[in-house]
Amino acid sequence: MEPRIAAVSSVTEGYTKQKQCALFETSDLNVPLVADLDGTLVGTDLLIESILALLKQQPFYALALPFWLIKGKAGFKQEIARRISLDPGLLPYRSKFVQYLQEQRAQGRCLVLATASDQRIAKEVAGHLGIFDAVLASDGNTNLVGERKRERLVNQFGTRGFDYAGNDSLDLKVWSSARKALLVSSKPRLARAVANLAPIQDIFEARRPGLSDYFNSLRPQQWLKNLLVFVVLCAAHRFYEPALWGKAIIVFIAFCCCASSGYLVNELFDLSADRHHPTKRLRPFAAGRIPVSYALTMIPILIVLGCLLGLAVSRLVVGILLLYYVLTLMYSVYLKRVPLLDVVVLAGLYTLRIVAGAVAVSIPLSGWLLAFSMFLFISLAFVKRYSELMVMRSVEGDHAKARGYENSDAELLASKGTASGYIAVLVLALYIMSGTAKALYGRHEVIWFLCPLLLYWVGYLWLVAHRGTMHDDPFVFALRDRTSRILVLLMIATALLAV
Repeated sequence: MEPRIAAVSSVTEGYTKQKQCALFETSDLNVPLVADLDGTLVGTDLLIESILALLKQQPFYALALPFWLIKGKAGFKQEIARRISLDPGLLPYRSKFVQYLQEQRAQGRCLVLATASDQRIAKEVAGHLGIFDAVLASDGNTNLVGERKRERLVNQFGTRGFDYAGNDSLDLKVWSSARKALLVSSKPRLARAVANLAPIQDIFEARRPGLSDYFNSLRPQQWLKNLLVFVVLCAAHRFYEPALWGKAIIVFIAFCCCASSGYLVNELFDLSADRHHPTKRLRPFAAGRIPVSYALTMIPILIVLGCLLGLAVSRLVVGILLLYYVLTLMYSVYLKRVPLLDVVVLAGLYTLRIVAGAVAVSIPLSGWLLAFSMFLFISLAFVKRYSELMVMRSVEGDHAKARGYENSDAELLASKGTASGYIAVLVLALYIMSGTAKALYGRHEVIWFLCPLLLYWVGYLWLVAHRGTMHDDPFVFALRDRTSRILVLLMIATALLAV
């Protein structure tokens, strides 16, 4: 930790270098610049992130949160902060504003970090940046926000004795006593309100998320997996029954809602890991482009909407949706870090979509289809884990880790994954030779072409993963990859010709 940060033993000591700031001079460099943390210095809410980190570490702390809140918000923050550790190096900093602060510090200006976040977290951030002379933060007794922050700063520096940088309407009370205002926001209404209280020295416009950002945070590209609900309907050759297609479409939309809700949960619990990843760090929540509060709002809305749609088909479909969602939550919180079990759960989530599609259209599931899908999805799940490990190997070298897997596990993942994929082809070949296939397909011999096509696709996916160039989920990769699209279209055409 920097010596000037270590010199501040507690927030109650206040600003230890007050005399050095020459408060009676009018030069900007001789007036302390006070900066807020949440939303200003970093593009996220550290309290929400702290709660998520705590629940990821130990979900049963959810039962303790209401009792901690009884102590007041400052005590609530302290109880959480003492149990978790956020990596300040991975936070989504406002780069332009941080650069400005660094320039001010280089010119000798006194900088103060004043935040409603708990002092433990605030000091970790200040120590990481190494530019602040002091830290004022919530201390377990006082929640340093709004009027309380204004009073603390006025007591330390006097009215109009400091410049203040903030980003929210809660900072208006502080700006009312500041000499000048710095605004880290793109909200015109807020800028007008601030201008009525203090002269605005600088505006650091934070990129405002558009509708596409909010929509893309739902991961619509992942909805491709939900097409699996149509598999049973197509496999049974019930192509010309609109009523069945209507039910399947409703279930498809219901799974899209539930899946997006689950992806939002997954992103919230994966913020730290995503920020450490070379490509996932660009995701909207990890990069701080979208507030995590949006995810917390959409998660319950989407799951309720999904269940209502499922209820329009049948209660059993709702049960499958809830089972899918519970498994998704368990996967996000814990199971994805358990080697091999995570792969089985992923494959199970794929299979549940097929089961829901069968229930929706009241068509019995074939044992052949279940066996084929089980081995194929296991292979795809192994591809996903193997490709993640390859990406991290390019970043961390021989010490790479991905989820619960280490660099030395790569060969094991590849052997198990390729074996599962080829077993799926074997199941398909056995099915083609069965009486069921001969009765269902008029041109029975044509369907044999599916085997070499599927063999090639499985091998192709593993080759791409082995070369470290698969940066997406296998389903998403297949949608974007030209070779995969051609192979999938050829397999569909082969199946239709064989009917």
